[in-house]
Amino acid sequence: MAIRDTHSVGAPCLVDTFQPDPRAAMDFYGPLFGWSFDEPVPMPVGLEGNYFAARLGGRRVAGIGQAPAQSGPTWNTHVRVDDVGQAVARAEETGGRLLAGPFGAGSGGGLAVVADATGIPFFLRQADDSDGAELADEPNSWAMSSLHTTDVERAQAFYGAMFGWELESVPGAAFALWRRSGRVVAAVTATDGTAVPPHWSVNFAVRDADSTARHAVALGGSILMAPMSTPGFRSAVIGDPQGGFIAVSAAAG
Repeated sequence: MAIRDTHSVGAPCLVDTFQPDPRAAMDFYGPLFGWSFDEPVPMPVGLEGNYFAARLGGRRVAGIGQAPAQSGPTWNTHVRVDDVGQAVARAEETGGRLLAGPFGAGSGGGLAVVADATGIPFFLRQADDSDGAELADEPNSWAMSSLHTTDVERAQAFYGAMFGWELESVPGAAFALWRRSGRVVAAVTATDGTAVPPHWSVNFAVRDADSTARHAVALGGSILMAPMSTPGFRSAVIGDPQGGFIAVSAAAG
């Protein structure tokens, strides 16, 4: 299995979810994945509410924060940048647009939400080495973020210019991989935009996709895609009680 880069500038470094009721989300994702949570800290300057870092075995794996008023739940993928202000300007020059922020301290802010050239939102994060995921690619932690887009070519032009990502096809697979400096950073899948709306999806590794799906339902969640087998994996898409959704995948055999 390719080693995924989560630490370099230009690589996805963290996933988190903003929820109308963060503590209710903790009551779902905590038992589902065996996560514990840090004491709350304020959301970045400019955002209301609290944020809870999620940990597995003491290492940070994700986070849960307060969704803005009148907003539904989202799962967010953050890409590490040197300077958020400069990255926002580069995104706009490359066909994207600023949606919210920058938020946080400093003239450039520490966090911003941008839409890529195909209109799909993601986060720019001005983060140091201690401010991203400390554990990934292990059961009950972040496995991969995947862009579902109606225009792979335009997305490649955008993310290639923004972060130096290079597209690599995967024989026999319905997705392709993005690499940066030879290391896997994300995946991309073509969608017609109807059956699967364009979005950045978040996938978590699990030991057993079927039992995880059943556990999600027992905790008040739902199954959006029943567990199914694909080359090398068994995967499902589950919804949380507030309407957020994630994919879970277990390595086959």
